[in-house]
Amino acid sequence: MMRKIILQDRRRISPFNEPARDLRVLNKPLWLHQRDLLVKYCTNEFTVVSFEDIPPYDGELLIYRANIYFNELLIQTFIEQARRLNAPCRIAFRLDDPTITQHILHLQDDIKRKGDYYWGDMWYYPYWPAEIEPAPLVIDSEPLELGLYNVPRYMVDSGDFVYQVPLRAFLPICSWVHILLANTLCGPYSEARRALKEQYRWRFRLRIALHVIWERKHYMQTRALVKIGKRCEIDPTAVIVGPTTIGNNVTIGPGAVIAQSLIGDNVNIMQGCQIFVSVVSDGCWLPMRAALFATTMMENSTVAQNSCLQGCVIGRNSFIGANTCFTDLNLLGHPIRTMNRGRLQEVGLPIVGGAVGHDCRLGSGLVIYPARTIESGTILVYRDGHTTIERNVSRRETPELWEKGVAHTNPNYRGDWDAWED
Repeated sequence: MMRKIILQDRRRISPFNEPARDLRVLNKPLWLHQRDLLVKYCTNEFTVVSFEDIPPYDGELLIYRANIYFNELLIQTFIEQARRLNAPCRIAFRLDDPTITQHILHLQDDIKRKGDYYWGDMWYYPYWPAEIEPAPLVIDSEPLELGLYNVPRYMVDSGDFVYQVPLRAFLPICSWVHILLANTLCGPYSEARRALKEQYRWRFRLRIALHVIWERKHYMQTRALVKIGKRCEIDPTAVIVGPTTIGNNVTIGPGAVIAQSLIGDNVNIMQGCQIFVSVVSDGCWLPMRAALFATTMMENSTVAQNSCLQGCVIGRNSFIGANTCFTDLNLLGHPIRTMNRGRLQEVGLPIVGGAVGHDCRLGSGLVIYPARTIESGTILVYRDGHTTIERNVSRRETPELWEKGVAHTNPNYRGDWDAWED
């Protein structure tokens, strides 16, 4: 069996103040997601700082950086092709791969151009140490252009917001925007992309047809595409459209609509909620009429009634007050930029909301500008007309908010305010 070597990545992701490996992706810590996908290929693992620390080994080695997100189809394709080559190789992508160029390259420098390819931090060695340089193993992500929704042409030139959705996803997580992409573009959207490809296979069509006949539902609402766990209470008027996965002990109230999403265990979704292409992790609560679109909620968080979140990432144990709105479009027509490693950089997305760290408390009625971040351990309240959040909220960047009493430190925050790494 193959041995996996994990290269450490200690960079902390703002505003969560944690390394990427500890952040939630598809309702799991990234390290657990990696382990679950590789369990059938690898018997043991080592974590090292650099290649110089890798011990000699006579068998196969899979080496990757700790902050890499990949899906099942990518790792299966990479290992199968690498074993056929039976020579040292490194993952690479074409220069014209739309997913890489339009979405993945922004806000990171882990994928580097070298010659005619983009090279990623994943390697295969039939033995170690090797005497030759790894050759590029080019992976086709097989992207498909899928639309978010149509808008008037005075807002964007084409009238469409689109994603280049990969079938095989590979994403270094260097920013909170990459957490968003891993949970949307490379998560529910990628699953929908996979279902679209399988629809031309007769076995898939037969399975769908049998479910439609047996359940007497539209095929997008059958158990073939909607997976529901144990001990769930789902109101008959709720609408659930696949591909969607719902965990155990989930309560879904009257009139709720859930489409192409992942819902964890012990989640309470009350009446009138709208959830589209989103990830709601274990223990979350959405009171009535909360709305999520392309949004990720980490465990044990709450989005109160009438709040609207589009393209957002919410950390664990955080609370978003009622009637709070995260805006997601730059009305001036300029590319949306976010703070990354001390400077503003384009996010590479037509629309994007904001990010809230762990253990935050946001008051009611706030309006947050696109791509703004709120640091872990922050309490943000309505005071003296401060309802619009135009800048990133952190103790270093906006000390005036703490002086005016608009922002406070959450006494229950267990993280380290001083642990940031540039």
